[in-house]
This record gives sequence, structure tokens and C-alpha cells, in this order.
Amino acid sequence: MVRVEIDSIRVSLMSQDRVVVLKDVDSERYLPIWIGAFEAEAIRVELSGTPVPRPLTHDLLRSVILQFGGEVERIVVSDLRNDVYYATIHIKIGDKVVEIDSRPSDAIALAVRLKTPVFVEDSVMERASIEPEEEVTSDPEEETPAPRRTRRKASEESSDEDLSVFSDFLDTLDLDDLDDNG
Repeated sequence: MVRVEIDSIRVSLMSQDRVVVLKDVDSERYLPIWIGAFEAEAIRVELSGTPVPRPLTHDLLRSVILQFGGEVERIVVSDLRNDVYYATIHIKIGDKVVEIDSRPSDAIALAVRLKTPVFVEDSVMERASIEPEEEVTSDPEEETPAPRRTRRKASEESSDEDLSVFSDFLDTLDLDDLDDNG
């Protein structure tokens, strides 16, 4: 499994779709996951520390788990099938660990509230992650340097049909500013 952290939440320029971008903590791989507007807002509210007058759904879930003596050990983005991501919430209650099926967006919204680590299965990262390519040096005689591009894995190229919904959006991402606050 690959440990990830939330890099950013983006809004597509072409639509109002939201994407949470997860970053591999040990490398320069990024995993974009499309999420709903409400889940994106729930994650943003918690990350920014914005107070809310009443608990949101993910705050309620956190309270229920804690009141029943549970501890969320980790969140795992566990699978990718037919362009749909799957996740599990691993909750420890006493000596028993229970895995609860979840949408990744809900699991991530819960994880930020509980400061719980988020992981992605290796197979999911191999199929769907992206990596910024190193700067291409330009010929000193050229007037403008070659643009920075995103490198896709060979395994992704073989599954382009499965991930077709992502290709147009990924082409619009500007990965040059991922280290900024954007």
C-alpha cells in the first residue's frame, strides 16, 4: 500500500466537477479522484479550519464511531473498476478491526476530521497515478523551452478505455503549481 496525503482539491475549468488530488508521500506520484461538490466542500471546510454552526454528516459519523469506542485506523482506496474508485474505512473496536465499504470522498472527509492516515492499494496507484515529467531542457538556439508534460505509465496506456473519463481532465491540469497553495 502507498501512503498518500491530500495535495489539493481542484475545480475543473470545463465543468463544475471537483477532483481531490492525493500525493504519494514517498514519490512524485499523484492520484486524481473525481468527487462530488458536497464532499469536496466537507473536506475543504475541515482542512481550512472553517467553523460550522452544526455538525456536518462526516462530523456525525466521527462522533458515532468515537462514542461506540471505535478508532479509525486508516482509510484505504482499495480498488478501481469501470472508472469508479472504491475505499474502505478500517475501524478498530476493542480487539476487532471492521472494514466498512465507502466512497473515497466520504472516507477522506472522515480521515481529515480524525487525522487518520490514507493509503492507496499499489494496483490502483499503478493503474491511475500520474507523475510530473522532469523539465525538458531546450536547445540553446531555440527561443522557447519545451513545455512540461505529464508522463503516463505503460500500464495506464493499456487501460485507456477504462480511464477514458479522466483523460480530458488530466490534460487540463497544470502540475507545475502542485507545490504551491493552489
